[in-house]
Amino acid sequence: MSFTYNRTIRFQDTDAAGIVYFANVLTICHEAYEAALESLGIDIKQFFTNPSTAFPIVHADVDFMRPMYCGDKLVVNLTPLRISVEQFEIDYQTYINEKLAAKATTRHVCIDAASRKKIGLSAEIVKCLEKLR
Repeated sequence: MSFTYNRTIRFQDTDAAGIVYFANVLTICHEAYEAALESLGIDIKQFFTNPSTAFPIVHADVDFMRPMYCGDKLVVNLTPLRISVEQFEIDYQTYINEKLAAKATTRHVCIDAASRKKIGLSAEIVKCLEKLR
């Protein structure tokens, strides 16, 4: 089961043509990621501030199917997938009126925050990923 995040496009999300600026789609995806973490009871302040383990994004891509305008009501479905011992991906599908507007993927790698070296995903994170699937 995926996590669902609802979001309204704001004027600040758009470019001079009046559509969502391409990079802002990833910002919206990251908002959905943070909301998913919160839904699992994770304290995001602690998660992102001076953690012993970090999950930087090492790859991101976005495909656009239709324009998104100020005032559009988005539904973002987030589905994580563990891809290796130290990496996971999150797939995002963004809908407007039940029509696919964009899809994105972010790949995260687990690292020791002090040494910046890759490490295996903790049992807690694996459990969280499984809850969101």
